[in-house]
Amino acid sequence: MQKKIYSALLGLLVSLTLSAADGKLTGTPIGSSPSVEYVNFTATYTENQPKDAFDGDMNTFYASYERSYTWVGLDLGSRHVITRVGWSPRNDGLGPGRMVLGVIEGANQPDFMDALPLYLIDTKGTVGQVDHADVDCSLGFRYVRYIGPNDARCNISELEFYGHKGEGDSTALYRPTNLPCVVIHTENNREPYDKVNYIESIVTIIGADGSILQDTAGLRLRGNASINFPKKPYRLKFNTKHKVLDSPAKAKNWTLINNYGDKTLMRNIVAFHVSEVCRMPYTPFCRPVDVLVNGEYKGCYQLCDKIEVKKGRVSIDEMTPTDLAGNALSGGYLWEIDGYANQEPSPYYSPHGVPVTLHSPDNDEIVPAQRSYFENYYRTMENAVYKSSANDTTWREYLDYTTFARYFLTNEVCGNPDMIWSCYMYKKRGDQKAYTGPVWDFDIAFDNDYRIYPASNHTQFIFAGASNAESFARHIVYADQRTRDEMTEYWHQARNSGIDTLSLLTFIDNTARALDASQRLNFMRWPILSQNVHMNPVALGSYAAEVDRLKNFLCMRIDWMDRKLGYTRRPFEGSTAVDNQQVNDNCRKIIRNGQLLIIRNGVEYTVTGEVRTGK
Repeated sequence: MQKKIYSALLGLLVSLTLSAADGKLTGTPIGSSPSVEYVNFTATYTENQPKDAFDGDMNTFYASYERSYTWVGLDLGSRHVITRVGWSPRNDGLGPGRMVLGVIEGANQPDFMDALPLYLIDTKGTVGQVDHADVDCSLGFRYVRYIGPNDARCNISELEFYGHKGEGDSTALYRPTNLPCVVIHTENNREPYDKVNYIESIVTIIGADGSILQDTAGLRLRGNASINFPKKPYRLKFNTKHKVLDSPAKAKNWTLINNYGDKTLMRNIVAFHVSEVCRMPYTPFCRPVDVLVNGEYKGCYQLCDKIEVKKGRVSIDEMTPTDLAGNALSGGYLWEIDGYANQEPSPYYSPHGVPVTLHSPDNDEIVPAQRSYFENYYRTMENAVYKSSANDTTWREYLDYTTFARYFLTNEVCGNPDMIWSCYMYKKRGDQKAYTGPVWDFDIAFDNDYRIYPASNHTQFIFAGASNAESFARHIVYADQRTRDEMTEYWHQARNSGIDTLSLLTFIDNTARALDASQRLNFMRWPILSQNVHMNPVALGSYAAEVDRLKNFLCMRIDWMDRKLGYTRRPFEGSTAVDNQQVNDNCRKIIRNGQLLIIRNGVEYTVTGEVRTGK
């Protein structure tokens, strides 16, 4: 009994000591300048100043003149570990809403280039009241601030910081959700504006496992169609090579995929999983992350490899300008059949009209002898493909069929209309064959393109569009009966190694659970769930409905692929395949009241969406 009383008193003493140590902090008010005078909406240096956010008066407020990337905070004079924050919105009708997705940061550089998030406000504030939140960050900061959300002006009545003096450590850093977080601050808060010019930045990547990477890097825009979306895609180029999160490659270059038109936020993730199951030699590294740029929450992205010649990526010899003859001149080369080749500095158009972008050696490093070798090789390879038939199989000397078949099946099961118009290929040194891959760009796959929706209504493969690039693939797919038989055999292998309804639905469900907190914030920032954006054929109004549509597509697509390729299940030892129809007593597919259900061991997996009886 005495031991219990002693423990209780000790706990109370510790609590009182921490409360005293972690009191409300004071410092010098700082913030964006000028502020705004709301009567005439003019800039001012006398009204609504930073000090008004720390005066304890709910009727005064700070308000910035500029609408985005504006802030107010304190210079604490020395480093403090922040353990609690408080905020109260400006007292007007819009005040509470203006604070949603506002971010509170700490930094040790006065320009906040090294800033890290302390808290993201995800609910409306309360007028006339200070709302508080505990902070899970063990690092000490001298400068602390609140950054208003996009296009809202930084409006805040009161801002409070609690904590204690100390350097702290990096054992715990805040993340807005369970996902890793990429925090970027650019020089002078400059926004990336094109695909060429990098802006000097400090990038911090906080892993879900507590890992921390912080380094200087360049930041620019990337993408083709996606560069025009409100939610921008980015390219990161660190000044030194890094292994990012659990990536296999150590590299400078990384991409942040924006997924604006993909309302599941996982189409690339699922497609890359399919690529791995189909045993592509290299599948790009891809992890979902939350992204903040200059203190503004940008949304849920995917941190991915840049497709380039490098160990852990496209692992072939990287050419130098001195590789001018013999075996050295023969590779390696990395290129893309590219629907946007006309936007590149030096596109190549084959004699059959196929647009090609040579990525390695790139345009800044390639020498004339290498460009001439590549163009001559591509013409030879392509001509062999176009002559392909049962009587002419020369194309097999120039094209590796295994990687092509696996690439083709990955894209077809995912229903990717971009499979040929963004098709990477490579050639190894001393090897005459061209290899296909890696897979890339699935934001309009899985029935997310109004031009081919719904894919289950089509009788031909997705790739069979009207283009010269398509005809290149057509000659391979339909070359001869041997080729068609081999394609069916590769599909059999994929079906027995993980391309089955249950395993894919389980993967999607697990991914959706991992993304749930992040998708909530993402669609607060980008409220488009009820809008058709980019190539969307439908807008279902909720994240759950969009995920269900993705699952329904895959169920229908696997059935479609089985019929198209004449596949019948042929189990072999170690098989994990689960067919959509009856497999055994423990797994079957049924349609009940027009809804598709997968039943395994008595558990029903619901897949909503339109289905047709008898499919």
